[in-house]
Amino acid sequence: MCDSCSRNAANPDQWVASVQVRQKVDHKRTFFYLEQVILKHSAASQAINIKQIHEGVDFFFASRSHALKFVDFLGNVVPVRGRHDKQLVSHDPKSNHYNYKFTFSVEICPVCKDDLICLPQKAAAAMGNIGPLVLCQRVSNSLLLLDPQSLRSVFVDATQYWRTPYKSLLTSRQLIEYVVLDVEPEHTIAGNGKFALAQVQVARVSDFGKNDLIFTSKTHLAHLLNPGDHALGYDLYGANLNDSELDKYKNLVLPDVVLVKKSYEEKRQKRRGKPRPWKLKNLPMEVDVVVKGRTDEDKRINDYEKFMDELEEDPELRANVALYRNAEYGEQSDIGSMTDGEEPPSIPIEELLADLQLEEDDGAAENVDENMEDI
Repeated sequence: MCDSCSRNAANPDQWVASVQVRQKVDHKRTFFYLEQVILKHSAASQAINIKQIHEGVDFFFASRSHALKFVDFLGNVVPVRGRHDKQLVSHDPKSNHYNYKFTFSVEICPVCKDDLICLPQKAAAAMGNIGPLVLCQRVSNSLLLLDPQSLRSVFVDATQYWRTPYKSLLTSRQLIEYVVLDVEPEHTIAGNGKFALAQVQVARVSDFGKNDLIFTSKTHLAHLLNPGDHALGYDLYGANLNDSELDKYKNLVLPDVVLVKKSYEEKRQKRRGKPRPWKLKNLPMEVDVVVKGRTDEDKRINDYEKFMDELEEDPELRANVALYRNAEYGEQSDIGSMTDGEEPPSIPIEELLADLQLEEDDGAAENVDENMEDI
């Protein structure tokens, strides 16, 4: 037998190199995206075991070269930094042969899509004095940061980020829903028509019937928002901000509201619990006992649902994801969703792949057996 077959016959969990992927955030949406990219490119096909633990995932390989190849793949997908170490398992002094176990630690950048960031003064100066309040619009092997007040944007690669690291001022878990009352476009367009500047008047949905607070702010969503629409944003008016980098800006005037994206939550509530016309595949992970729990499972389901909503809203995000047609999606659910006027973004059927499943036909198997008996 070859080395891999003999190793599997003896102990299938025997590994030589492990890659520990970590991200210090309070959600799993980055790992959901990373899982889909790994599946599409079969990057973990050489892994002998995958284990989900707190704050990350461990990948185990039977060869050091396979682990190095996987680490290089991660560096091309998300901004990472890493270190490696090795431990001596055994050695033969006569033949001068040493056996090591290798460990690669990979840390993913803690800044995620839709996060609000206060740039340090050194980093903002290096980017042409952008911001200092910026939104993270996209995460790939580099970060796309956008100033919603001026529509200036800049790409930050992993080397630039880890030279002057910074954390998010507010994360997507702190988004608040607003109602758009008025929109006054300023005819300033950037990003090939993806962003347009406007003055908007908004009010918090939770304030309806309680007070008459109305906020005025600039936004980059002029091409998407109309009076009466709902939008998700950060409430800087009522937020308790405790950030050392923000305190260094003495004369900085913070806006009351920073809108992030248009909200379709009210329309999505009508189809919650119904199957989607598409589905995703998952890696065969072994879940650690410490991770299992009712609270953690509810958070994971909520994060996974938000990740699927992001795939429907962002065509660039799902360009690296393989989507499959859902056989459980029937005509009845399709008819029910078409009766509610304007619908939230959905994925065109042309982008879906057919889920190929090979099943053995019992009748054909019996015919083959009969033919073999005749022979």
